[in-house]
Amino acid sequence: MGFFDFLRGPDINQGVREFRETPGALLLDVRTPQEYDAGHIPGSQNVPLQILDTSGTMTAPKDTPVFAYCYSGSRSWQAVRMLTRMGYSRAKNIGGITAYTGETER
Repeated sequence: MGFFDFLRGPDINQGVREFRETPGALLLDVRTPQEYDAGHIPGSQNVPLQILDTSGTMTAPKDTPVFAYCYSGSRSWQAVRMLTRMGYSRAKNIGGITAYTGETER
């Protein structure tokens, strides 16, 4: 681990592997519906950041592991902060889809 490794964002590819290995986990794409429709990670659910804290949007139990991603990692950081305020104790930002090397679907 180098001195400046803290400057790098999360590794979305590792995050997706971790999501797939975690029973009962949710993979949230917090981009807009238009961005989601243009291509998303298989198994993800689209819950745009703008409505994430809207009553009834998140119905999973508060101890559910939640892995959030967006385009670059910025909105997913905001989403994790929001989820934490909502009581989700296992929310994790996995970064931006621009760095994702796996298959996507439309």
